Amino acid sequence: MDAHIAVLVLFLCIFGATTGSSQTCFPDVGHNNPWIFMKEMQSGCWTSFIGKDNKEVHIINLIFTGGDDDNMFFVNLTSARPMNLILASADTAKGTYSVNQDANIYVSQNSSVIFPDDKNKIFKEAVPSEVEELIKWATQRFGGVTSFTTIQNLKTVHMSGTGTKPGSQECILGTEDTSEKYFLTIKSKPVPVSSCFPSPQNSNEELHIINIPESSSVRNVSLAIDIEKTSVLLRGPQGTTWTIGNMQQTQIASNNKIMIIVLPSLQYQIPPSISLDSDNAEIVQRKALEHFKTTSFTSYTEISPKGSMIVLRLQKKAVPTETVLKTALNITTKAPQLMPLTMQLYNSADYRFPLDPNAKVQSNSRIYAEITGNTLGNFVLTIKVIQCFLRSKDIVKELPFIPESCFVNSCANRTRLSFSLDQLQELTSTTWDLECSVKLCYSEKCADGERVKRYLEVTQPCLQPPTTNCCDVGLPGVLGIAFGGFLIGVILIGALWFIKIKTGYPTGIDMSSTVGCPCSGAKRQPVSTNSSPSENSSANASIGSTQSTPTSSMA
Repeated sequence: MDAHIAVLVLFLCIFGATTGSSQTCFPDVGHNNPWIFMKEMQSGCWTSFIGKDNKEVHIINLIFTGGDDDNMFFVNLTSARPMNLILASADTAKGTYSVNQDANIYVSQNSSVIFPDDKNKIFKEAVPSEVEELIKWATQRFGGVTSFTTIQNLKTVHMSGTGTKPGSQECILGTEDTSEKYFLTIKSKPVPVSSCFPSPQNSNEELHIINIPESSSVRNVSLAIDIEKTSVLLRGPQGTTWTIGNMQQTQIASNNKIMIIVLPSLQYQIPPSISLDSDNAEIVQRKALEHFKTTSFTSYTEISPKGSMIVLRLQKKAVPTETVLKTALNITTKAPQLMPLTMQLYNSADYRFPLDPNAKVQSNSRIYAEITGNTLGNFVLTIKVIQCFLRSKDIVKELPFIPESCFVNSCANRTRLSFSLDQLQELTSTTWDLECSVKLCYSEKCADGERVKRYLEVTQPCLQPPTTNCCDVGLPGVLGIAFGGFLIGVILIGALWFIKIKTGYPTGIDMSSTVGCPCSGAKRQPVSTNSSPSENSSANASIGSTQSTPTSSMA
């Protein structure tokens, strides 16, 4: 009996471990999602056009995602300036209105937009339903278009004040933020969002799942990620592009292509990394758990927009605000500063001890610099230094530099260089801004990056007196040298005196500078002319031979 109980307990343990190994959840509509903030971007335009009749021309394109019975809206034009308002929709909707005497509303003859009282200010004409044709018709009918606005699930719209914007008078459709049109006050049903949140992980890292069902018409999604050390699975219909403006050590997987924006001129595409055709919540969740090799996730979000573009922000906040959404829009649609650069200085090529920011550097020294940028997700960017300058008041000097090698594994997203400050020795200024311009490169594609600056205080080197090659001897050495010189003098005098005694010539003593003339005070004795017999023969012969030459020559 005990053996059977043990087997049953073991089976229950194995079953519990198996069922609890991959946790999923069922999404519900209306859950407050503290991580995902969303803003829809719709097609539209905004110009400065005013017609010859002094009326503005506005077009509102209505999109409804609910049932026909729920598609009801109200238009308030009581405080609007003179205008012609054109309402168009491919969905059936019922509207009511309140207008002033200078405002007119136009709908298509076959429009699904229905007004109960259409005899006062409602005009039915051959208004086309296709967007481009609609703008063309309005331009021909009224001379131009002041604004084109797409609104999803409209409840009320209040138009007041002047609805023009300085600039072009031609309506060119683009993706816009409708909330920027200050003359429109819009209330609409939010885009349905379903969310669920399983039990949190016992890890510091998070996993978020965003799923856009196949029924959605959106194909462009901008995403700003403001959570560090997180993993994200992005799933969308075929043809969806996810544009990400910032990544902070983020692991990303998607069945769609992802466009990473480093700078407006530096973007690179990541192909789909997973295969996921189904939009079923459980299948998508299990795929995320399998891909990231984990047993739980932080949040699952399912969004069903019907517009052309949405902006998402992934950030752990309790309540979304307009400021947060505008920040997300700026990050993903404008020039993002995704790789802020810093410069650190060193006094040696080993890059071990950084210089204090307030340290003074001598102008005759060589300085080593390291420029570093933040990691962009799992992608490594190459930093290339193009040019460096030194600036001080009105002085700008180009600073030549030498690229330095980097042999350690931690040199991703960074570069090293060195330079000399010799050219500053002749200048009086001591405070300088060291500024370098760089390019950011991914693979073989590069774009201009931001400039990196560093404050630098330079001092002139210490001037030292010239050194002489002399021996440092003390008093004993001086006395020894003097005594040695005295002994040498005595010996030399004695030697010369001995030579004088033996030869009779005061050799080396009291000699004149003239050739061979002694400088002694005694008169030199004349040499005797009487030679010895032995000397005479040779002497005479020599003299005779010497004198015969000039005698014969003179003859």
